[in-house]
Amino acid sequence: MGQISPRGGSGADVIPIREAPSAARVPGQAPIRSAALGRVGVVLVSHSRDLAQDTADLARAMAQTEDPAAVAATGGHPGDGLGSSALLLAAAARRVDQGHGVAVLADLPSAVQTVLAVLAAADEHGLPFPVRFADAPFVEGAVAAVLTASAGGDLAAVVDAAEETFRQGKV
Repeated sequence: MGQISPRGGSGADVIPIREAPSAARVPGQAPIRSAALGRVGVVLVSHSRDLAQDTADLARAMAQTEDPAAVAATGGHPGDGLGSSALLLAAAARRVDQGHGVAVLADLPSAVQTVLAVLAAADEHGLPFPVRFADAPFVEGAVAAVLTASAGGDLAAVVDAAEETFRQGKV
């Protein structure tokens, strides 16, 4: 998928969170910051909050560094249950943004549709710029994305690393 275009003529790459229409705070979710500033953030969107969190934990562990890239796991709906939420996705993208882009991976087709709909309405959701969807297997792509982001890869390299896992066989 392609990169989302910059916002209007103001030249600003990011809408301040407090001005974004989707700036609602999600209880218990603080900003995710990495000691090394300026890396690509990764958002994992699953139908299950637990699956997304376990995948994020695995990817961080595989990075084998004390300072992995910022990763946010989101799943379910704000009121609980299975599914994917545009509100949670947008909040997660803002939490991991360090000014160098955000890569987003999703698990099932309806989660992919949610991601693409949010990206298509980036201004309305107050997404940072740029945000790109990685068409990749969820677990393998997440590991590759976090490894590449942790190593300092740019957004294109992070998305490419995730998508490359789609082309790799398991045997």
